[in-house]
Amino acid sequence: MTPNEEIEHLDEAPEDAAFRTQAGKWLAEHAPDFRNGAVTVGPPTTLAEYHERQGRSVALARRWQGELADAGWAGISWPVGFGGRGGTVRQERIFAEELAGHGVSAGPLLIALAMVAPTLMAHGSAEQQEVHLPAILRGDEAWCQLYSEPGAGSDLASLSTRAVREGHGWTVNGQKVWTSLATHADWAILLARTNPDRPKHHGISYFLVDMKTPGVEVRPLREMSGTYHFNEVFLTDVRLPADSLVGEVDEGWRIAHTTMAAERAMIGSGSGSNLDDLFALARRCGRAEEARVRQALARVAITDHLLRFLALQAKAEAARGAVPGPGASIMKLLFSIKASQAAAAALLIQGMAGTLAGPAAPDDGRWQHAFLSAPGLHLGGGTDEVQRNALAERVLGLPREPASDHDLPFRDLAGQPGVNAGPPARRRGGPTWQV
Repeated sequence: MTPNEEIEHLDEAPEDAAFRTQAGKWLAEHAPDFRNGAVTVGPPTTLAEYHERQGRSVALARRWQGELADAGWAGISWPVGFGGRGGTVRQERIFAEELAGHGVSAGPLLIALAMVAPTLMAHGSAEQQEVHLPAILRGDEAWCQLYSEPGAGSDLASLSTRAVREGHGWTVNGQKVWTSLATHADWAILLARTNPDRPKHHGISYFLVDMKTPGVEVRPLREMSGTYHFNEVFLTDVRLPADSLVGEVDEGWRIAHTTMAAERAMIGSGSGSNLDDLFALARRCGRAEEARVRQALARVAITDHLLRFLALQAKAEAARGAVPGPGASIMKLLFSIKASQAAAAALLIQGMAGTLAGPAAPDDGRWQHAFLSAPGLHLGGGTDEVQRNALAERVLGLPREPASDHDLPFRDLAGQPGVNAGPPARRRGGPTWQV
C-alpha cells in the first residue's frame, strides 16, 4: 500500500474498513492459486506465441472470474436483479485496490464485464439479459467489439458493413478492423448499417454475434511493437437470428454511445499504476536524484492521481444510474497521455540502454514494448482528437464543427471522400483463424 493510499484509508467508514478486511482475507487465501501462468516475461515474438499466450490468459481469466462468482465477489456493484452483489462503487474500488497486489485479474474479460454488460442492462431485451449477463458474470463468455472499419474510424458513423433483413433474421456482409480479442472471443457486439436511406447516424443497428457463426473470419494484425493485439474480421453472408438485434432497428447509434462511454471509462480507470515500477527502475539505474528524471516521474504521478480520482467519480455516477458523460472522455484522454509519459520516462531513465529491445534491455524490454504500443492508445477507444472535440462541445459549450452530411441519406454520401460506397472486397492472404 502506498503512503497516499494509507492516508485515504484513515477516514474510511467502518463498514468500508470491514469490507476491506474481508476482501483482503479472501484474496490472500484464493488469489495465489491463479498466479501460475498469469505473467510471461517479455513480449511474444511470433504469431503462434502470442496466440498461445492470449489463450492461456483468457483461460486463466475465466477460471478466476468463475471463482469470484462462486464466492460472491463478482459484480460487486451490479444490481442484485442482474446477478450482482448490489454493493457500492466504493466497495468495488476497495476490492480492486486489494486485488492489485496479487498479480491476477479478469483483464481479457473486461470488454464483456465493463462494456457489454452495462449496455445489455440498459438496452437489452429480457431474454438477452437472461442469456448473457449470468454467463458474463461467471466468465463463461468472452466478447469483442466489431465497430471500426477500414473506412470508418474516427467517423464511425460512416461505417458500411450491411445487415439486410432476410426472412426471420439478418444477413451481414462487411469488414471490421482493430478488433481486440477476436481470436478468442465467444461473442461480439456489432454495428451494421440497416438503412442507407436514412442519415448516417440513424440507419445503424446494434447486433449480438456468435463468433462461431459461419462466415466470420479473423485475421491477426502485426503491430510495430511486434505483437498481435488487434485483428481484422471479415463477415461474409453471416446469418444472424432475429433476436440478435438489440433495441430498435436503425437506432443502434444511441445504444453504441452507451458502450463507447463505458469503454472510455474502462480504459481510463482500468490501467492500474506503474509508478512503483518506474521509481524502482530509476533507483536501479542510479538516476533517481537527477532533475530531468524527477520531473518526468512527477508528470506521470500527477496524471496517475488525476486518473484515480476521476475513476472514483465515474464509478459513483454509474452507481447512481447515470450514463458515463464527458468525464469518460477526460479519463480516456489522460490514460493515453499517461501511457506515453510513463514509457518515455522509462526510456529516459535507461539512457543508452533504452535503445535496446527484448531480453537485452532492462526489464526484458517491457518499457520498449510499452513505448511502441503507446501511440495506439491515442487512437483506440476514440482518438485524442475525438475526445477533445467531445469535451469542447459538451463541457466548454463550443459550437460543433460544421458538417454537411448530418441530414443527408447515407446512400447519397457513398463515394465521397472518407465514405465507403459499400462493404469492402475480401482480401486474400495473411494469417487466418476461423473462429
